[in-house]
Amino acid sequence: MVQTSDRRRDWYLSNFEKFEKGLNGDAASHIHAIRKAAMARFAELGFPTTHDEEWKYTDVSPIASVPFKHVLGYEPEGATAKDVERFSFGNLHGARLVCVNGRFSEKLSSAGSFSAGVRMGSLAVALRNNDEVVLRHVAKYARYDDNAFTALSTAFLRDGIFIYVPKGRLIETPIHLIFLSTGLESEFVSYPRNLFVAEENSQTTIIETHASLANNTYFTNTVTEIVLGENAIVEHEKLQTESDHAFHVGMTYVQQNRNSSFTSHSISLGGALVRNNLTAVLDGEGAECTLNGLYAGMGDQHVDNHTTIDHAKPHCSSHELYKGILAGKSRGVFNGKIIVRKNAQKTDAKQTNKNLVLSNEASIDTKPQLEIFANDVRCTHGATIGQLDEEAIFYLRSRGIGLNKTRDILVYAFASDVIDRINVGPLREEFQQMLHAWLDRAHPVQADS
Repeated sequence: MVQTSDRRRDWYLSNFEKFEKGLNGDAASHIHAIRKAAMARFAELGFPTTHDEEWKYTDVSPIASVPFKHVLGYEPEGATAKDVERFSFGNLHGARLVCVNGRFSEKLSSAGSFSAGVRMGSLAVALRNNDEVVLRHVAKYARYDDNAFTALSTAFLRDGIFIYVPKGRLIETPIHLIFLSTGLESEFVSYPRNLFVAEENSQTTIIETHASLANNTYFTNTVTEIVLGENAIVEHEKLQTESDHAFHVGMTYVQQNRNSSFTSHSISLGGALVRNNLTAVLDGEGAECTLNGLYAGMGDQHVDNHTTIDHAKPHCSSHELYKGILAGKSRGVFNGKIIVRKNAQKTDAKQTNKNLVLSNEASIDTKPQLEIFANDVRCTHGATIGQLDEEAIFYLRSRGIGLNKTRDILVYAFASDVIDRINVGPLREEFQQMLHAWLDRAHPVQADS
């Protein structure tokens, strides 16, 4: 009798064979050798189970059990310029690059004009053109040897967004990436693959939005690799507002060189089952990394955030703040790992995870970790789980503020500690509005008592 796990693997193996047949000359390329190795590794690994320590609190069988239809062969369609405007944070005034169902859409994108040497657009086109930056970096940092979802993404690597900022270039306006899923097919999977390279002394801000045009079931398996050269500064904002019935697995891998500065803000509001992995390797002295995150769940949502900050060289610092808000029957997971390598002396690392549980049926599993192999370091971590402060509620109610308004004020104050750290004004304002909308959905207005 064929085991369920074997059937799952066979489904993706058969789709990979179809994928290969559509590659034409690309099947003989160097990148396809990487694809084949990744597919072989996925066949060995299979989907993780709750017996795997890294997936102990997240059951991915709802993803593994669905025979998702691959849409890699389709042209980007099903979205219009009007659809894109809904997610464009109108006042950004920068480049806008759009992918629809995992494929880059040139007609919906507007790269604008930048100084000489800046390149941005379709990763597939860059691969076809044998772009030397892409060939040097793609699939180098997103390790697929121990992660089935990264292995799948690498096996089906074809399109996404490539951004290259050359030495000494400053991009003053944010680059906004919009990844749209449409109602083109039900139960489809897409694999947006992104590579961002910021060379020595360059600076840029990149906003990554994942959204849906229909409330259908689909699977987004996205991998992003970010490379910072010496003294480079990159701010990366990720907003996930997928369909209520969608599955989202997002893997972000960051490689930092000497004196570089990386800042991340991750906001996760949508999806039925969500897993965000963020791994940053501080591989040069003086590198600095800041990770901030806000995740909110309601209904039966499951939101899992795993972060790893790897201090590989001395005199580096990292700061991390993740906050979760859980309502209804939702479940949150946070696993934050800080690794300090043997020679990474003078490391300064701080990690905090705080969670607000708004109902008796919501839950959170939090696991901060420190793995320290050096002896001259300053490292702290902490985690809290709690409900709304009864004294604060009493204080506001005693001043004539209704219960619903009181609740919203306290939850908003809890979350704004993360949102207020975002440097892009229009984006910060949009997130504030999204949080208010989320509160309205999580707690429909009731008569105050």
